[in-house]
Amino acid sequence: MQRAAPQEFDRVLSSMCTRPHPAARKAAERFFATNPGDPATYQAVAALEEDALSYLGDITGLPAPHGYVTSGGTEANIQAIRAARNHARDDDPNVVAPESIHFSFQKAADVLDVELRVVPVDDDYRANVAAVREAVDDHTVLVAGVAGTTEFGRVDPIPELTAVAHDAGALMHVDAAWGGFVLPFTDHEWSFAHAPVDSMTIDPHKYGQAVVPAGGLLFRDKSVVDSLAVDTPYLESASQASLTGTRSGAGVASAAAAMRELWPDGYRDAYERQQANADWLYDELRARGYDAVEPELPLVAASVPDEQFDSLRDLGWRISRTASGELRIVCMPHVSRESLRSFLSDLDNLRSGPARN
Repeated sequence: MQRAAPQEFDRVLSSMCTRPHPAARKAAERFFATNPGDPATYQAVAALEEDALSYLGDITGLPAPHGYVTSGGTEANIQAIRAARNHARDDDPNVVAPESIHFSFQKAADVLDVELRVVPVDDDYRANVAAVREAVDDHTVLVAGVAGTTEFGRVDPIPELTAVAHDAGALMHVDAAWGGFVLPFTDHEWSFAHAPVDSMTIDPHKYGQAVVPAGGLLFRDKSVVDSLAVDTPYLESASQASLTGTRSGAGVASAAAAMRELWPDGYRDAYERQQANADWLYDELRARGYDAVEPELPLVAASVPDEQFDSLRDLGWRISRTASGELRIVCMPHVSRESLRSFLSDLDNLRSGPARN
């Protein structure tokens, strides 16, 4: 029987996960058998979770964050909706979000029996504030925006959406699962410091360079977190607000270690290098005649013919498409200029070969 080998990242161009930082890998190995879901028993990893939350608060502009390290953005988004529903105690709750929202919102709506109202984006792929305003009503418990969309890397107008949410008596959630570790080094208004947002998703296992799984869910108000809590009679801890019971101590320790090593200068360097790569790739694709979306964050989307896309996959490039069919290249910390040059070389060969005729 052939022994399986771990994923190599040299040709991975569309993933939002990356190689973990060596310190993150080492910390994960030390704590892989611990369970932060029972903090009274696993006190060391519980302390590391407090460290991780403190770092996440620094990154997102929240001096006293409440929340926990999740399994990823999907759990965090589900929990944000669940918290808003529980906090509002509405009999017919709905959530309003742009069509650029992550597909985890569809899962959340199904699991929680909450109506999801999806509204259009504008011509630059950002949430249409007027459409959101029209969609909210007295039963809206949450408005969501994205700070770093997964398909085009766009940042929604978070302050404006927050005003709409609060005018409707709803909570405001920001999904910064991917963008949260690069946005601090930009001029975008996206964080707790820029608007009175109520909750945020931010994933250390993406640009944060922690091991998988290590997501993050932050709340401004402890009472909203408390609306998630259930009693845990057979554990040493009295209650639990997380969605899963057993959680990954490896992910928690890894997240704390990665942020200790990289915040802020390491993350700034990674952002600046990868933004330069994204800008360069955009220019190269445009020079070859491809219709591409100018990168706002380190993500490039471009219209590539199906035949070329399929051939690139056959050559081993791990690439994916947006919902509307564009090739998407995510310039994660492992993506080098050399690998992008190799990718373009293969693309050039396909363009000049028989497949073009």
